[in-house]
Amino acid sequence: MTEPRRLLVTGGTGFIGKVLCRSLLQCGYRVTVLTRNAAAASQALPLPGIDFVESLDVLGANGLWFGVVNLAGQPLDSGRWNSDRKVEFRDSRINLTKALVLWMGELDQSPEVFVSASATGWYGHWHDELLDEDSRCNTGYAQRLCADWEQAARDGLPKGCRGCQLRIGIVLGPSGGPLSAMLTPARLGLGGAMGTGVQWWSWIQVEDLVRLICFLLEEATIEGAVNGTAPNPVRQRDFAKILGRVLGRPALLPLPGFVASLVLGEFADEILLKGQRVVPARALEAGFTFDYPELGDALKATIDVPR
Repeated sequence: MTEPRRLLVTGGTGFIGKVLCRSLLQCGYRVTVLTRNAAAASQALPLPGIDFVESLDVLGANGLWFGVVNLAGQPLDSGRWNSDRKVEFRDSRINLTKALVLWMGELDQSPEVFVSASATGWYGHWHDELLDEDSRCNTGYAQRLCADWEQAARDGLPKGCRGCQLRIGIVLGPSGGPLSAMLTPARLGLGGAMGTGVQWWSWIQVEDLVRLICFLLEEATIEGAVNGTAPNPVRQRDFAKILGRVLGRPALLPLPGFVASLVLGEFADEILLKGQRVVPARALEAGFTFDYPELGDALKATIDVPR
């Protein structure tokens, strides 16, 4: 019997990582999760067939690994931004990514593929321009963070290891992510436009994102930057209206931009009140199909709405 292919996953106990690890097991991979606390991780991800390790050192250099999926990173919405938190954002992304690349280079046989998370923030702030993987960027804090993160995933990658930097948009899922914070005000009819509401939000349903990651693991023709977004981004005011319609609630009360900035600080200015109109050109060209290309269907599949 052929041994299952081994994958190392970081961020495996996170919002996306939990869904991914479950899917990888179903696809027949052998999954090892790198985590800071193996005991806590095994409780958070109680799936038979997953190994948990707290250090790359314990893995050694002799193992045969098919690939690495790097999803680790302190969430940008984990609290009001300050200098200390910005250091955490960088360390949790860039330092770990560099350590993974170094470890892969020390293996007796390098993995075939390295899928490393990035974000649509790489493009910086735009108005209505349609952005694909060949588009240029505008500088800003989130852009610099993503650019350095992607550079860490490319520099020193061992020969023969295909690298994909996955620029993830707003991920819609039932048990975490930004949608969870939106639901309560939306159910109260308070989920109106944020700021001007004309900013573009590029989104993806979590199951589609996980399917895309699995696609990248297997599709040898793809490397480099790949947009992890659905093919139909929407303006934020339309996102609010569609969410209200799915919930059967009006999206009435707007959130003025100055209030968002006052409450959330730089996170609102960088992420919520500005955006990018991003499309997944490379995934579509390679033949990937989305189960949820339209926002309404994605929200209906994600939210538990009484019938």
